[in-house]
Parts: sequence; structure tokens; C-alpha cells
Amino acid sequence: MSNDITYICKRTVVSTKPVQPGKFFSFSVLDRLMEQNNLRIVYYYQTGGDAGELGKATKKLRESLSELLTNFPIMTGRLQKNSEGHWMIKCNDAGVRMIEAKAKGSVEEWLTSVNREKELKLVYWEEMFHKPHFWSTFYVQLTEFEEGGLAIGLSCIHLLADPFCATMFLKAWANQTLIGNMLAPPFFHPLPPRRAGNKDPTHKPYTDLINHYKFSIERPTPFTNKKQATLALAFKDHMVRDCMAMSRASSTGPSPFEALAALFWVCISKLKGKTKGLLNMSVCLDMRKVLNLDTGFFGNCMVYNKVHVGSSSNCKNMLQEAAKGVGEVIQKMDIEGIMDLIEWLRNNADDHSGPVMNGWDLVCAKLEEIEPYEVMFEDGFGPIRVSYYVEPVFGVGQVLVLPSPASEGPMSRVVMVTLSEEEVVKLCQDDLIKRFCPAIMMFG
Repeated sequence: MSNDITYICKRTVVSTKPVQPGKFFSFSVLDRLMEQNNLRIVYYYQTGGDAGELGKATKKLRESLSELLTNFPIMTGRLQKNSEGHWMIKCNDAGVRMIEAKAKGSVEEWLTSVNREKELKLVYWEEMFHKPHFWSTFYVQLTEFEEGGLAIGLSCIHLLADPFCATMFLKAWANQTLIGNMLAPPFFHPLPPRRAGNKDPTHKPYTDLINHYKFSIERPTPFTNKKQATLALAFKDHMVRDCMAMSRASSTGPSPFEALAALFWVCISKLKGKTKGLLNMSVCLDMRKVLNLDTGFFGNCMVYNKVHVGSSSNCKNMLQEAAKGVGEVIQKMDIEGIMDLIEWLRNNADDHSGPVMNGWDLVCAKLEEIEPYEVMFEDGFGPIRVSYYVEPVFGVGQVLVLPSPASEGPMSRVVMVTLSEEEVVKLCQDDLIKRFCPAIMMFG
């Protein structure tokens, strides 16, 4: 496997226009909480017709990236501490690191045997070393397959971007490559303050959400030396509808995310030996719409919250209770509750450095609205598969609920689960999951 990929070179790509001298970007309280994590994303593409000699696609993408980076100065800068000891970005045109590689076979052949270890070779990442002013916060890897196909890997420190920002950047890069122009510009501005006139005088602070963050910040980072594996399952439209029906406890019924989150919460609790009740689980949700932010907002806007649920010995009832618990916590995360959290973090989180929000609970992240299949670098050729990772995975494990291609139906979803190797094997054998017959896209 180590010989499947040949790394050709690592270079720095800079923007075509210099940034304004003396420009800096500060980070929000939601940004700073994600410092210990990084994102790794891989998009797979077929290449149309005669793709030409190896390196041709890479050269085209490298040139369009240089054009695009003019609009993303936060990506080409470097980390620096401010007078308060917090990280900020100094915009100095230091550039983005690009790794160019080639792989044996075709992209279709690669996908028939891909696993976590193999896939992560397509997305380069370096941990920050002792000189952050030299360290690139974003990395791009372009891997061309000798017999056709392309993989685009993007990685970054989570301090700068969440999965929605990263996807927005990839869309902008695709537009720049395909039509020579970026259709949706990014916006770099702070999280909004609470407007005094808009505050409900009867509103009570959302203490459950604040307490969840307080508890996560104060607890030490867990450590695990178990080797991890990732399972990717494709649920077709009718499979998700069946799961929703089985999870329904009232006439309104759960959403696709609520049903799938409940399904994996119940199954992972069982395989980890819970005989009564469920493991602790947190959901991770994008709050851009809740906070009335523009879709081009560039920064972390995903919020974690603990789900509370009763206990039941009946599997079907447990699934319904779990889905109900997920739905209730989502409903509570309104603009007032999120502003309660932001204000509390601004007043209380400065003394804590480097917490991890995915440290102790099972985490289930709602990434259904990222729209990765709209990222087309070549006319008519969207990605044939995408993978997202939020690393490292601490604690119990991680579940990411992603969209499927539109052709699979509006309710179809892809679920990526990261657990220990032996737990992934057990999860594949779970009778409740097998009941819905999802296709295994990646195992191991």
C-alpha cells in the first residue's frame, strides 16, 4: 500500500495579488475552542475524455488556486500571538502548501479497496511545530491517478475553519477553475453581538448548553492508544425513510439526521456494553442560519450540545426515545440560547487554553447541508465520492452524517463512523443496522 502513491513535490502557492500591509485576523471564542482539532477532506473525481499527460490537471488547478487565494488572505497568513496571548493571523502572503502526487491504477479501482489509513494518504497534514510563523495552516494535496481520475485533499487547523468554511473554499476554487470567477465571496467578520433591543425579557439563560461547555473545558483531554478505523455507509432514500418511520414516536416524526443519529447512538451504546440506557452523546450543529449569518461567513460556527434521554429496555422504544432526545436538543438551540453561550465564553473561556469539544462523549455531527457534490472543477464532472474527517477523534467515537449525491434521492445520506478497529467490525455486524441494508463504501 505504501507504494501505491508517489509524492512528486511539495511547493508553496501564493496569491497573485499581495495582501494589504499590516492586516490581521482575530479569532472568535468558537474558533479558539477548536485549536486542538484539524479537518481533513478528500474529494474524488473522474476525468473526462482524454485527460492528457499526468500533471496537466495539477498545473491548471495550481494556477487557479493562486488566483483564488487573493480572496482568502486568512489562508495565506501565519499564526502569531497577540498581546493577550491568543492566536491571530498575520496576513503576510506566506502562502498555502501544495503537495503533488500520483497514484497507481484508476480512481474507481482505488475506491474498491480504500480504508481510513489509505485515504488519509491523499490529504497531507503536518502538526504545528515550534515555529508557527513558518507553519502553513492549510494544505492542499492533488493526486492524479495514472489510469484516470483525481483526488483533491484539503486539510487545515480547525481553529481557522469548520467543515462548512472548507467546503465553501472548495466551491470557490472550483468556480475559479471552471469559469474564471468566484461566485460567492467569503466574509471575514466577528460573530454578532446580542442586540439589546432584541432580547426577550422573559428569556432564561440556556444553562444546559453553557454547562456542557463548562464541563468540556474544565476536563482534561482524554488519551487513547487504540488504533482507529472508519466505516462509511451509504443509506439510500428508502432506507432513511424506513429508519425515520421506526424512530417515529409522534405524528411529526424525526428528521433524517435525528433518525440516523439515534440509530448509531443506540447501536454504538450496545456494542460498547451498555445494558441499560445510552452512552453520553453530543450533537454538533451549524449555527449560521440560527445566528442569521451570511452563507459566506468564514469561521467556526458549529456548536456542540449534550443530548438527554430516558432509558428503555425495548430496542424500538430506545430508538424512538433517542430520536426524540436529539430533536428536542436541536429545537432548544435558538438564537437566544447560542448568544447565551457566546457571551458566557467571552466572559469565562479566556483562561482556558486548548480544550477539546469532542473529548469525552460520542459526537454526532450534522453535515447534511455542506453540498459537496456541487464542487465541479470540470464541466459535468462533480465528485463521485467525498470523505470528511475531524481529527483527532478522542473519547467514545465520532459519527458524521453527510449528504449523498442528488441522484440518490432527497433523503439519502452517507454516514462516516470512526471507532476502534474491533468496534467497527462489531458495528458492521449489528442486526439493527443490517436491517436497513446500507452499502459499505469504506471499511477499516
